[in-house]
Amino acid sequence: KRTWQGAENIPKSGPAIIISNHMSYADVLFFAQFLFKNGRAPRFIGKRSVFDVPVIGRILLAAGQIPVERESTHASKALDHAVAALKAGHLIGIYPEGTRSPDGRLYKGRTGIARLAIESGAPVIPIAMFNTDKIQPTGTVIPKIMRVGITFGEMMVRQGIH
Repeated sequence: KRTWQGAENIPKSGPAIIISNHMSYADVLFFAQFLFKNGRAPRFIGKRSVFDVPVIGRILLAAGQIPVERESTHASKALDHAVAALKAGHLIGIYPEGTRSPDGRLYKGRTGIARLAIESGAPVIPIAMFNTDKIQPTGTVIPKIMRVGITFGEMMVRQGIH
């Protein structure tokens, strides 16, 4: 089961950058499930190594997901692809910290979100996910059955754009 609050903050059409805390691999599944249920197909920026997994990587690429080589000089190419997707009206999902939190706390975010917002003019919508670290703690394969909480915050926009 899951509880969602603030769903009205997700636009029915047009671009948006959806940012979230990241505590578990399960985060992406719950996040995407909600957006799909509401008629939006999110495109996520994810670490390159996940795309290198046979079958899974091909599925992710076919679904328009965007790999990023986080520790490479090529990392900005992923942001270029995300800006193009935003300009085409897509939703981009991104985790500001760039990785899962090992202890459930929020850590310093990276600057990619600011670049996406400035270059695309798309609004940023923060979400907070609850209990995913308990559903699938780091290092576990089989998730536990319990309630997920997702709260969608209000849209943040640059002055004069929206």
